[in-house]
Amino acid sequence: MTAFTGLTWDHPRGRDALEAAAAEFSRSGPDTLHWDVQPLEGFESSPIEQLAASYDLLVLDHPHLGDALAADCLVPLDELFPPEELTAWADGAVGPSAESYLLDGRRWALPLDAATQVAARRADLVPDAPADWDDALRLARGGLVAPSLAGPHAFLSLCSIAVSLGADPGATADPGPATDADAFLPGDVGARALDILAALAAAAPAGTAELNPIGLLERMTSGDDLGYVPLVYGYVTYSAPALERRVTFGAPPAAARAGSTIGGTGIAVSRRAEPTPALLDHLRWLLSPEAQAGFLPAHRGQPSARSAWLDPRVDAEAGGFYGGTLATIERAWVRPRFAGYVPFQSAASAIVRDGVLGGTTPAETLDRLGSAHRRARAAGSALTPSAGRTA
Repeated sequence: MTAFTGLTWDHPRGRDALEAAAAEFSRSGPDTLHWDVQPLEGFESSPIEQLAASYDLLVLDHPHLGDALAADCLVPLDELFPPEELTAWADGAVGPSAESYLLDGRRWALPLDAATQVAARRADLVPDAPADWDDALRLARGGLVAPSLAGPHAFLSLCSIAVSLGADPGATADPGPATDADAFLPGDVGARALDILAALAAAAPAGTAELNPIGLLERMTSGDDLGYVPLVYGYVTYSAPALERRVTFGAPPAAARAGSTIGGTGIAVSRRAEPTPALLDHLRWLLSPEAQAGFLPAHRGQPSARSAWLDPRVDAEAGGFYGGTLATIERAWVRPRFAGYVPFQSAASAIVRDGVLGGTTPAETLDRLGSAHRRARAAGSALTPSAGRTA
């Protein structure tokens, strides 16, 4: 018998289905699996190489992959599963949920849970969803609107607004000396995105700037002073029809297009693990159609399979969550995944918060953001890949 340990994040969406499935896996033998949990903030920022040294399975977010590959702490999935299975899972995943775990030509995590930034609305407080940013700003003047700014989310909100305005954040930025052509965000788009975020923050209910996505959604479902968040990671657990104050999730405000930054989670296998056939079969089952459309939703999970998102029964039981957000996740933006990206994301979010809450000018904020990005990219480029890593 082999005892495996995994690490996931401490929210019903992140733990309930995995713990229930692990209990059944352990009862049926021959191996056992136990899941530990960490807070959302740890999930977003903990060094991946430290976690991989302690756990066999890791539920992770794709921006950690650059650091994971530099540390050579994950097993590429083509060493564990045949290519036809990996291709089928990738083709069947909603949006870029699977492709976000593809780096250096190899897949590093199985797409378990799919999520992206969407708009969250209390329909009883805000009957009509804003169609564009001008509508959202008009609504914000009534005091019921807040942006997501805590932790890394100020930066992610800025990026999604910029994507909606037609930008591709970081696409042309170079780790060398600064030039006008390689800014993280083009000056005109970046300034407009910062203006939008600052206006939303200025009119937001007191105390919302410190709340992570879960905190914002908890506030929406526990009181009546927050009726709309234009960009927040979608959580199906807050759209259940039985909730007294339920949230309706839908497309965020659009400009040139709807902008959103992909999130969600994948399951990775650490280098310390020695997976058995039984464990690999368990991972296969978690990605199976019956688990994705049945077991996961029944245990407050949020599936990654497009077939589950398109299932009318799954959508009805989720209060229309999947139908309302499908188009947004299919076009979501994928963050950079270079080594050192996660610390950059934290630093960048602090810079953005200074800009929208502290009065730093857009020009200064964009310059600081570009400089931080160039430094992070240069430092990441200097990391020497481990000998065990192959392209």
